[in-house]
Amino acid sequence: QVQLVESGGGSVQAGGSLRLSCVASGYSYSNFRMGWFRQVPGKEREGVAAIHRNGRTSHADSVKGRFTISQDNVKNTVYLQMNSLKPEDTAMYYCAADYGWLVPLLPSDYTYWGQGTQVTVSS
Repeated sequence: QVQLVESGGGSVQAGGSLRLSCVASGYSYSNFRMGWFRQVPGKEREGVAAIHRNGRTSHADSVKGRFTISQDNVKNTVYLQMNSLKPEDTAMYYCAADYGWLVPLLPSDYTYWGQGTQVTVSS
């Protein structure tokens, strides 16, 4: 069973930076992808960035140039470096994973989910 554990959330002022981490365990194949999603109360969960173990990535337009997804395959960890944070980036951030060769940003394309970590950006 795939398990995901996120860390790194917190509170920061606008313009600041945070780095989220997600450690994955229990997966068996190389065609494994992971992604970061975020959700605010009353809104749908939205994709932020995704990465495949082969290094292929995708980023949502709203975060391009500010957020970067990366991974350490030895540590089975995916990171989301968030720079130039804005108040509208405030959300619960979730790590997700699934098997497949693409790096989609739709929540429905991911089966395994972490518990989430809160990011709050104040103006």
